[in-house]
Parts: sequence; C-alpha cells; structure tokens
Amino acid sequence: MALSNAPNATTGFSQGETKEAFWLNENVRALALFLLSLGLFLLLWEVGARAGWFVQGVPTASATLKEFWWWVSNPFFNNGPNDLGIGWNLLISLRRVAIGYILASLVAVPLGILIGISPVAYKAFNPYIQLLKPVSPLAWLPLGLYLLRDSEKTGIFIIFISSIWPTLINTAFGVASVDKDYLDVANTLGASRLRTIFKVIIPAALPNIISGLRISMGISWLVIVAAEMLLGTGLGYFIWNEWNNLSIANILVAIFIIGLVGLLLDSLFAILEKFVAFGRNS
Repeated sequence: MALSNAPNATTGFSQGETKEAFWLNENVRALALFLLSLGLFLLLWEVGARAGWFVQGVPTASATLKEFWWWVSNPFFNNGPNDLGIGWNLLISLRRVAIGYILASLVAVPLGILIGISPVAYKAFNPYIQLLKPVSPLAWLPLGLYLLRDSEKTGIFIIFISSIWPTLINTAFGVASVDKDYLDVANTLGASRLRTIFKVIIPAALPNIISGLRISMGISWLVIVAAEMLLGTGLGYFIWNEWNNLSIANILVAIFIIGLVGLLLDSLFAILEKFVAFGRNS
C-alpha cells in the first residue's frame, strides 16, 4: 500500500493523486459529459420511436445508425443521376462550394484591402455592401437560373454571392484597424505603398482576414445544401429526393454527414486562425 502511494519519479505525484488529477482534467470531464449526453439522447430517441412518442414514421436510432453505416460503407455507387451514392453527392457539393468560395475570396480580399486603406473606396462601395449583404442567398437562385441557364453555374454563383460579404467586411475592418505606428515606421523607413501593404498591412490584418474566410466557408456550406434542393445532384438534392421517397432515416443520415463535414471544415480554419495568431504574437 505504501509502495502504490509513493510519488512517481516522473510526474512527482502518487498513483492516487495522478488518477484524481486525470479525472479533474477539463477535457476529460467534457468528453465524459458529451458521451453521457449522447448516450441519453440515443436512448430517448430509441425508446421514444418504439413507444410512439413521436409522429408516425420517425425511425429509431438503431435503424438510422444502420442506414448511416450502409451509406458510408457504400459511398460511390452510381445507378443513374437520381441514384448516386452519398460520396458522389458529397463531392459534387464540395466542388461547387470550393469553386464559388475561391472566386469569392479572390474578389473579397483585394477589394477589402482597398476599402480598408482608402476612405474614398469605403464611401463608394459601402452602399453596395449594405444593400446586398442582407439579401437571402436563395433570393438570387431564380435570377441565377434565368441568367446562367445552367444548374451547375447557378450553384457556384449562389455560393459566390453569399460568401463574399463576411470576407470582404472582415478584411476591410482588419486593414482599417492596423496600428498607425506600424504605418508610421514603414513611412519613416521609406517603404513604398505597395511594399507597406504586403509587408505591414496584410500581415497585421491576417487574423481578421482568416476569420472572415472562416465565416464565409460556414455560410457557403450552409447555403449550398438549400440551393441544391432545386438544382439537382449534391447533398441538398439527396435530401429532397429522400423526402420524396419518405425515407426519414436517410434524411437524418445526410444531415449528420453535412454536420460532420461542416465541423471538419470549420476545425481546419480554427487551426489556421491559431497559427496566424501565434505568428502575430511571436
């Protein structure tokens, strides 16, 4: 007994103290709470569906998980345009998001820098931003279909027009908020305007730019699912098609996959944000 409670040579804590410290760890307690709440949720879902607590047709948790496993283990079958595996639909949605998002970023970042450093540009472009920013992305869908006459191009257009604003606004704010002392030092050292932008302004505003890009990505992934319900193919169309087939379990599977992909995309930008903030502080 005395040996088991002796201080560990590596940690400096006794075995009992090490176990206590482990369970007091915030991450461990958060994980335990998450698993407990998830277990309770699945249990209530299973019991409620079997007992008829919900409306008729709600699948049980076990049936939904079974469907989820089937879709993720057979993601790339192709039985025609209306019967694609969940993997193909996911890739189609990701392709549309990537193209529209990259195009929006290529416009939003330079324009945001211009608006941030130029009061004239700010006054000239701010009315457009305030007018178009509140418009629902789906309001652009009929116009996009009419002008482009192509569902693929329309989906990309919807992503572009909806994801441009957060990046544009955050970039302009970050550039306008750069410490004036940095700019004074650059001017004192004789740096050109272009060199000041690339060596001083952009690095200082980078955390805000990345935050805007992160928000824009979340909006892009949110919008594409709704837009695809009317465009055909993609995860949005998959959900709409399963609704027409009254397959609620498959709809829940698609919602879960959409959430997982969105979480992964947001986590990647969160890591990038920490890297940029660390580089700034160092």
